[in-house]
Amino acid sequence: MTNEETRPATPADVPAVGAVTDAAYRPYIERIGVVPQPMEADHAADVAAGRVFVTGEPVVGLVVLEAFEDHLFLDSIAVHPDAHGTGVGRRLLRFVDARARALGLPEVRLYTNALMWENRRIYPKYGYEVVERRVDGPYDRVHYRKRLL
Repeated sequence: MTNEETRPATPADVPAVGAVTDAAYRPYIERIGVVPQPMEADHAADVAAGRVFVTGEPVVGLVVLEAFEDHLFLDSIAVHPDAHGTGVGRRLLRFVDARARALGLPEVRLYTNALMWENRRIYPKYGYEVVERRVDGPYDRVHYRKRLL
């Protein structure tokens, strides 16, 4: 796989955004007992709002971001299972840091389901620290933040 640039998603990318998100999150449905929230997102609205950034041709990974006054929220990161282990996730996490810095924001925040233990092992390796664990409706979430210097 080539080291492809991460770019803003366009309306033409919406089907791929949905397909990659579904492929990335589908394996968790049985484990967590509910459909992961990113699978139920309005991808077209997120793309239209400029919140989605994709990588790959065809798209193999994406992030959904939302800027707030004091942080960048990483709403979703998805890598197609066929691209696992190729560095796509690492590139996307670096992109998120660069995006936050470009916006002048001092930290990135995210959460993951407590039963998505793979994520709970990955995020600390990239400088994220646990802030809290909180149940939001049917979701048991571990909240993280990464302070950018």
